[in-house]
Amino acid sequence: MTITADASFEVLPFTRTCRHIWEDGDHVLIGVSPGNSYFSAERVSALARWAVSRFAQVDFVYADLHVDRMFAAFGYTPEHASRRASKEIKAVRRRIIKGVEDSGHEHAEIRVRALSEFQPNLVYQLLHRRVLHFLETDDPFRKGCEEMALHFVGSKLPEGESMTDSQLRVCFDYLAAELPFFIDTPSILDVPSSVAAYHVRMPMTDVLFARGGGLRATRNQAYALVRPERSADERRAA
Repeated sequence: MTITADASFEVLPFTRTCRHIWEDGDHVLIGVSPGNSYFSAERVSALARWAVSRFAQVDFVYADLHVDRMFAAFGYTPEHASRRASKEIKAVRRRIIKGVEDSGHEHAEIRVRALSEFQPNLVYQLLHRRVLHFLETDDPFRKGCEEMALHFVGSKLPEGESMTDSQLRVCFDYLAAELPFFIDTPSILDVPSSVAAYHVRMPMTDVLFARGGGLRATRNQAYALVRPERSADERRAA
């Protein structure tokens, strides 16, 4: 069921439990990838206004791990990949900070942090090791990660070509750095419950939130699709 949060966004919790966690309003995590044009400063500002109206705490976390390796795996020279990654990471941080500042909410409940800042976190380390373990031992989990990798980088591949093993490995490392926050953000950030919010449904959602075994999200971790509110004409066309 869609929840219309305000005039700007509609929210689709993935499961009934996800809906209950959303209604609790403890915490929301909004992950941002470098180079993703969806996350303009204006969009971040709107998301910040939406988030603080509904949640006690808000975290924007932007990816800054393995970005240079991703560029290198898809054709950049090592030097160019390093420069491009640094440029993209700095740009996404600037957009998030500007968006949060422009939202008019200067409260402590909005935090902006890089993914790399959590590497010393012991819970994050444990979850990261679990993700790597299941990548090697759990076929459905690995398949979900492969689909997720193709979803994000498929457009970078020449028509008719598949990812090489080395490209897939880099994609797995990039995803493995992010996935702890889809499994147990409450334990990483010491919050009662948390909603991971993203604007498209990711291929890993079913694996982490719907199946009965294997690596799954914890009971107080939710996932919700949060996207700009569509017009009446767009809803009828869908």
